[in-house]
Amino acid sequence: MKILNYGSLNIDHVYRMPAFVKAGETLSATDCALHTGGKGLNQSVALARAGAEVYHGGKIGADGIDLKSFLESAGVNCDHLRIDSAVPTGHAIIQVVDSGENCIIIYGGTNSRVTREEIDDTLAHFDTGDYLLLQNEISNVNYLIHRAHEKGMIVVLNPSPITKALTEYDGLALLDWMIVNQGEAETLAGVSEGDSLSVLAALHAKYPRANLVMTLGKRGAVCLADGAIFTGRTYTYGKRVDTTGAGDTFTGYFIAGLARGCSVAESMELAGRAAGLSITKAGAAESIPDLATVKNAVPVD
Repeated sequence: MKILNYGSLNIDHVYRMPAFVKAGETLSATDCALHTGGKGLNQSVALARAGAEVYHGGKIGADGIDLKSFLESAGVNCDHLRIDSAVPTGHAIIQVVDSGENCIIIYGGTNSRVTREEIDDTLAHFDTGDYLLLQNEISNVNYLIHRAHEKGMIVVLNPSPITKALTEYDGLALLDWMIVNQGEAETLAGVSEGDSLSVLAALHAKYPRANLVMTLGKRGAVCLADGAIFTGRTYTYGKRVDTTGAGDTFTGYFIAGLARGCSVAESMELAGRAAGLSITKAGAAESIPDLATVKNAVPVD
């Protein structure tokens, strides 16, 4: 079973900060680094390191060739990754504070130049029962959902970042899986407060076709699938260094588990363990552990 992740690729500019910069404020960074990034790239790497057969669809500029090399070195098939030399590759500016928390500014670049013709050409190589994983950092997401659904693919959306346009996509009603954090779930469900189960119920009422996974940070995750509730705990392996790629790690490992035939509960456990390990290292894609490491690591809690 193949997994097509049609998603973003970014060059991440990461700044270690004493605190997040406020409006009108200038602060000096204590360190800086360049990393590979983009939710699409991160999730493709997580899928590959979890042992899945993953293909990345998307677009980079001439300045993004190293991103393709990085994906290929991680075991990702890049046959459907296109190059547009007229536009810069997408990039992100990431502030990381001592607690490991982050805030991010994104520039779309080539991620915003994905065309319907390219999508149709790529989807022609996939069949009924294959997975399509999407985020909301490229153009024509709604079109992708519709076309993949028509082919009988299993369509998974991680709707990040939330935009007004995304909330109006009629394709959301066609999703097989949606993976969100609680803030995203509240926005999509139209609720402003409530415990995790009530938010999940409100989201399910709005999108009854989709199985739902809601990540809760330090509180783990909760899932509503085929009418049953599943909960996932967090796993601690040491100091929290950088949480940037934790959600992407969880998503990739969860979908890889499902595609391999694991149960929802097994997939959630594997994803939680992988996410817990990822935050003990700096960087997003660079911090994603491989499957052997996830299986052998022993949590400290």
